[in-house]
Amino acid sequence: MIINKLTKILQLLILSTTLSFSNAIPPELEMEISDIPLNPNSYSIHIQSVHASTPLVSWQTHRQRTPASVIKLLTTYSSLLKLGFDYQWETKFYHTGQIKNGILYGDLYVKASGDPVLETNDVYEIVSHIKSAGIRKIKGNIIIDRSIFKVARKNNSGFDENVYSPYNAMPDAIMFNKRQSTICITPRSKRAKVTKDVPDQSYQVVNKLRMVNGSCRGSRAWPKVNIKTNNSGRSTLFLTGKLSKRCGERKVCKVISMPHRAFYYALKNILKNEGLAFAGTLKLKKVPKKAKYLFSHYSDSLESIISTIAKKSDNLMARQVMLTLGATQFSPPSTLYKSRKAVKSILNKYHILEQGKIYIDNGSGLSRRAKLTAKSLANLLEHGYKNYGQRWMNTLSIAGIDGTIRRRFQNSSVYGRAWMKTGTIKKVKNIAGYVQGASGELYVVVVLVNDSYSRKYGAKFANRVIEWVANTL
Repeated sequence: MIINKLTKILQLLILSTTLSFSNAIPPELEMEISDIPLNPNSYSIHIQSVHASTPLVSWQTHRQRTPASVIKLLTTYSSLLKLGFDYQWETKFYHTGQIKNGILYGDLYVKASGDPVLETNDVYEIVSHIKSAGIRKIKGNIIIDRSIFKVARKNNSGFDENVYSPYNAMPDAIMFNKRQSTICITPRSKRAKVTKDVPDQSYQVVNKLRMVNGSCRGSRAWPKVNIKTNNSGRSTLFLTGKLSKRCGERKVCKVISMPHRAFYYALKNILKNEGLAFAGTLKLKKVPKKAKYLFSHYSDSLESIISTIAKKSDNLMARQVMLTLGATQFSPPSTLYKSRKAVKSILNKYHILEQGKIYIDNGSGLSRRAKLTAKSLANLLEHGYKNYGQRWMNTLSIAGIDGTIRRRFQNSSVYGRAWMKTGTIKKVKNIAGYVQGASGELYVVVVLVNDSYSRKYGAKFANRVIEWVANTL
């Protein structure tokens, strides 16, 4: 069996050498994809054994394509090279003045680090640390230092018309609850109960829902949501329409509050609930040199975070990571320009990117200006496997098991045998990662489809390529 496997690999290496010069698609693969009506100039295919130096298939691999979310691989892998699997974001807490008899006669400072996953549950731990420092009352203000990032003061990217949707959220040094405000709606007989997940006073909710009888279906299943934002950036969310009394709790998640305000109101509320008095207000400025260190809050590991980015294709977390690279590779404050430069310089150190053919933009793929080549992705994936092996592969979605390809390969021979990152926007359907062939050999597979018919045929085309690798190589 071992001899047969070695013979198979040798045959594939010979085939690899032959095809790399012809830049052709093998007849067997061409038969698999020939009935799919896509323009051959609109897609790129790269297939290469992780143990080979030349590809089996290299079609249009040097051509610039719109990457969509597969560009997140550049963000996550460069962060891994720079920071390591175990890196954690550190949010530091300081104070001015003196702590006497349980009273802080001064301000509480929060030095934000760009932590992508800071959330409400973390605030309980933060308040516990404040209590452990002997503080029972804060006479001053809560002051947040957001200076590590220099980003636009806006909530959404404006990529499309869904400006309040979570995927459009913009980055910030004090990111909190992924910039999402969650409104919980509990149906009742006369009037729905409406609450905020965080008592954030920076936005309003107006409840105009009508409770009705009947099944929880169609127009009675969900409230209509309308949001208006004034010139000062403060939003009002209107709940209208009909909602059945039989419906369970409904949650509406929108990007309508600045994260430093949401964090402040969450902290203020939990301080109160834990019996810590605070009568100050929120301010934004840098931590002064005279401030005294109190404690730090640490995020989840980078390994956990890049896994979430890849598996769930989280745009905001990708942006946070890329800006963090700008701050660590160069001096703060991090900017989009510094962050792009950081990603490219880290990857270029290992000759991963094709020169003059890459434009990273925001590092999340929520962009039509971003450009990438299949060869650059293949270089990255080859380097990732050689340096980190299965640990790196497992940060990607696993076919039929989790992430964005959990349902895509449920009843396929590829189930559990592919580790991949997808990318989809209008006229773009891409996928890149690793596929285990029938011989047990592992292959880097990149399929980029930039075509008017991508939405209809892109996934089907890529699936045929991936299944050909899994079934025949």
